[in-house]
Amino acid sequence: MSASNNLMEKGYNIGESFKELVKNLSFPGLTTGLIGALFSSMGPGLIVMSAAKQGNLPDNIAVSWIFAIFFFAGLATMFMSLYYRVPIVIAYSIPGSVLIGKYLASGGNIHEAVGVYFSIAVLVIILTATGVIKAVIEHIPIPIMLGMVGGVLLSFGLNAFTGALTTPAVYGIMVIIYFIWYYFKGLSSKIPGVVVSLIVGVLLLKYFGLTKSVPIQWEVAKPVIVSPSFSLKGLLTLGVPLFFMVVGVQNIQAVGVLLSRGYKPPINAMYFIPSIATFFNGLFAGHTAVTAGPSTAICSSDIAGPKEYRWIASFFEGVFWVLVGLLAKVGVESAKLAPKEFMQVVAGLAMFEVFISVFEGAFSQKFRKGAMVAFFVAASGVSLFNIGAPFWAIVFGVLASLIAEKGDFKKINNEQQ
Repeated sequence: MSASNNLMEKGYNIGESFKELVKNLSFPGLTTGLIGALFSSMGPGLIVMSAAKQGNLPDNIAVSWIFAIFFFAGLATMFMSLYYRVPIVIAYSIPGSVLIGKYLASGGNIHEAVGVYFSIAVLVIILTATGVIKAVIEHIPIPIMLGMVGGVLLSFGLNAFTGALTTPAVYGIMVIIYFIWYYFKGLSSKIPGVVVSLIVGVLLLKYFGLTKSVPIQWEVAKPVIVSPSFSLKGLLTLGVPLFFMVVGVQNIQAVGVLLSRGYKPPINAMYFIPSIATFFNGLFAGHTAVTAGPSTAICSSDIAGPKEYRWIASFFEGVFWVLVGLLAKVGVESAKLAPKEFMQVVAGLAMFEVFISVFEGAFSQKFRKGAMVAFFVAASGVSLFNIGAPFWAIVFGVLASLIAEKGDFKKINNEQQ
């Protein structure tokens, strides 16, 4: 197979997919896309702004950074949804933004950072074209990958129920409403319980005076072009850990989520398209694009409607992201209106069905010990050598299975022959 074919798996005709989208447009698809966009723009958007301030970047560069990572991720998400008809969300590396803030604060500059982004994009494209990435991922036992995903997503579930127990008058009622709503099968099949829970939550926040008054200036973002420069220090101190975050931490989460939901993920495209988006991001000070695990989990969940049309939810998340990018400053300020715990509860409820399928896939078949190790390591959140816990979850999970479940590898090999 040629390198060009290796870069992207074959998909659908985009025009035909758009007709399918219009024909099957649904309230669950639209609202799930909105929930995914709110989740990804509220807390994470503030983390990026914090990194920009830590790096002493001027306001125009900071706004340009926000514009780029949302606008181009939105376009890429819309493309992936239409081309593959799979709920895939392209986003940006949240832990990567923290790493970049530290790098800029320690003396690095934004031009060197952009040079690092470009270098990572080129390297990932080469590894994709040569088939290395797909070969590695396809040799990771699926239960171990799902164990890692469960550990990564665990905090979202814990935050939802922690909020419910510590603030029952708001978040506790939201959780109760979520489960009660599913008692009414007719209504819940048309309107997702998490949407009702979100609306009730907003009303309760207003009633208890927990929303903030934030002055918002409506203006379209003015992106700034940033030229790249290359330095050995930047490539080593920022490039190496950021590369592992992209390849071994972020994108692989989304692959695992889609496998747990019964989809066949287009692995090469899930690495190639974010790399292309990274070039556009970098031109305007934005950092590396990735395939988003949590957002993909939300859009692939049962709340998005029938499985074959959940890509409509990810498409609309892409639409909302484009709007957030164009109104970058407005989006960042709007994120301050509600407490962070509010979207944590909403996100946890949105992923509830995903948790069930992830744990079923991880612990109901082979490689259970390796999957459990992967789960605990990922849930720990501990980084080694500036490389995130999800990468080490895969490494230690596979090692545990090689030691304690060697027979499972033999069974897999026999089944494949």
